[in-house]
Amino acid sequence: MINKQISHYKILEKLGEGGMGVVYKAEDTKLKRTVALKFLPPELTRDAEAKKRFIHEAQAASALDHPNVCTIYEIDETNDEQSFIAMAYYEGEILKDKIRKGPLKIDEAVDITIQVAQGLERAHKKGIVHRDIKPANIFVTDDGIVKILDFGLAKLSGKTRLTKTGSTIGTVAYMSPEQSRGKELDHRTDIWSLGVVLYEMITGQFPFQGEYDQAVIYSILNEDPESISTLRSQVPDQLENIVTKSLKKDLSDRYQDMHTLRSDLQKLKKKMDHMEMKDSDEKGDESPSIAVIPFVNMSADPENEYFSDGLTEELINALTQLKDLRVVARTSAFAFKGKEIDIREIGNRLNVQKVLEGSVRKAVNRIRITAQLINIKDGYHLWSERYDRDLEDVFAIQDEIAREIANKLKTKFRERKEQEIVSASPNVDAYELYLKGRYYFNKFSPEWINRAIESFSEAIATDPEFALAYAGLAEAYVFLSTPFGALESTVAMPKAKAAAEKALELSPNLSEAYVVLGAIATFYDWDRKKAHKFLQQSITLNPNNVNARLWYELALSLLDQDYDEALAQLTVALDLDPLNLLVMLRMGYVYCYKYDFDTAIQYFNKIVHIDPGYAAGHHGLMEGYGLKGEYELAITEGEKAVELGKYGPPFVAILGYICARGGNQKRAKELQSMLLERSKTEPISPFWIAVSYMGSNELDDMFEWLEKAYEQRDGNLLYLFAAPFDPVRGDPRFIALRKKMGFKK
Repeated sequence: MINKQISHYKILEKLGEGGMGVVYKAEDTKLKRTVALKFLPPELTRDAEAKKRFIHEAQAASALDHPNVCTIYEIDETNDEQSFIAMAYYEGEILKDKIRKGPLKIDEAVDITIQVAQGLERAHKKGIVHRDIKPANIFVTDDGIVKILDFGLAKLSGKTRLTKTGSTIGTVAYMSPEQSRGKELDHRTDIWSLGVVLYEMITGQFPFQGEYDQAVIYSILNEDPESISTLRSQVPDQLENIVTKSLKKDLSDRYQDMHTLRSDLQKLKKKMDHMEMKDSDEKGDESPSIAVIPFVNMSADPENEYFSDGLTEELINALTQLKDLRVVARTSAFAFKGKEIDIREIGNRLNVQKVLEGSVRKAVNRIRITAQLINIKDGYHLWSERYDRDLEDVFAIQDEIAREIANKLKTKFRERKEQEIVSASPNVDAYELYLKGRYYFNKFSPEWINRAIESFSEAIATDPEFALAYAGLAEAYVFLSTPFGALESTVAMPKAKAAAEKALELSPNLSEAYVVLGAIATFYDWDRKKAHKFLQQSITLNPNNVNARLWYELALSLLDQDYDEALAQLTVALDLDPLNLLVMLRMGYVYCYKYDFDTAIQYFNKIVHIDPGYAAGHHGLMEGYGLKGEYELAITEGEKAVELGKYGPPFVAILGYICARGGNQKRAKELQSMLLERSKTEPISPFWIAVSYMGSNELDDMFEWLEKAYEQRDGNLLYLFAAPFDPVRGDPRFIALRKKMGFKK
């Protein structure tokens, strides 16, 4: 077809094709303008029904005369009766191609949806329903103007609804429930399809999925889509509500007209523009942000994964020392480990401008490290380097990478000596042992924590001046005294304190060590003043330290009952670590402490949507529903938590409490017996056994176990003062216990 003359059009190049036609770029030799010609495939030209729909496309679109609808010039036929439409030619790209590169910016997705809604609103007023709204039929010009294409499937009032074979017209993933069923359609089917497109622009995936068409249709008819806020951080609640309402299966619950949908989107856009202007006035230019994606282990030995993971974590820590640079924390960065995900999608989900990625190859005493700094907006490499060095040069390489990034992002180090940017030992053997310790620690279970302690201890034995190893050891001992640990506080906390103090003796500006001292002051010393001092010092040294903010929230919630400030700390933590389930979990619990159970449940639901296998998320739902008095739902979630959490004492205890409060005394006693039996052979906090007596109001037994918890200086006791365990608040023994622990009220 190239260079062929069709009527007064000269074909220049092929632009694309789909099921309903092939499109060419052409020159209008009469009016000397560039146009797009769309031809029906030859095999469809003989199909009278297809040809009829093709004519409807031209008639419908040409009658609209709207800036957001592709302009139609004429309809004609070739000498061999092949129909074509001549339409305006635009420079830009199909929305489908934009989405293929990754999710769009939220403001861009909203703007595109508003423009599509404007075009469809005009069509609906003229009685025209498109019925095939999808990214392949939406064109975005280089000037940002949206054009709706292909009204070939549009339904003129009273016209054909089905193909002659009786099947519905449209693309399955974007079909409304009524369209999937082959029902009579009205303009609300376009509202649904546009909702699907908006969902896809924001998340990069379909709301309804399946391996084949019928599976997709089943999902459309029977399943709810995953919340967009679970797939991407920083999504406005108002946008979530718009998407949800657009995708209501029941027509009466959906937006009733395109005007209302467009109006809501424009209100959201105005609010977003206002916030952006406000932020700009308050902050000036946006501060740079970066995520370090786990470096790939390219070594022949897969066991060297600890080294590549450790190097990634060290680079994250190094970059947190750059001024005004938001560095995504480890938990969220490592969520993408081993996954083939477009770099733009990663950037959007983590809300960062830049991504650092790379690989590590370690062989005996040699390493090869490659690193690339990528700009999210256009995918360009801002900087890349390969380092082939001796293993002992690993510290220098980390320094060089941090400084290169500082130069590229035009930022500077905080007021510290540049030599301290990477706080590592010059002893390579000790450093490798330290990285193994971090690798084991990040598996977060008592078994792995004990292996981490072994590695940190070996690192210290190899190099007694290694501050980070002492800090790691201190953090590991603190973990063993938490609700899911396996060591009494009177044993674990003194060891943690000694290691943290030694770390600070060797490196006085080590944020991680101050976190540990803050945790000890909170959960072991029950000392507000010290907790605030240490945790604020940690945050001052490293504002990007998510652990510091998590522990500070706990101090604020449990020692001070200052829930608003606690939520403020969690909000910052979530900005730094948007995929951190523990931060979301603590958000939910703080709302429980505020007696705002509905908001708490929203956070817990978000967690289990992201990871249905995360036992603590189901535990949160159990508490939220239970405290709200919805015991049946609470017990269902609690049983899931117990099953997934391998019968962790907190899960068992709280489920027993909920069962007793909900009237299922038999199950409550079973769970209580389970805890008592296990306490004979393994260290279980007396606090959790006390909780198991609380639900059934066996208060004498409860306070007997609480006294044992006090004797062990069990930090779990603090949860009793914050959580809404109202049945015991007025008991004189409860008040006496608080006073013994140093609380004035």
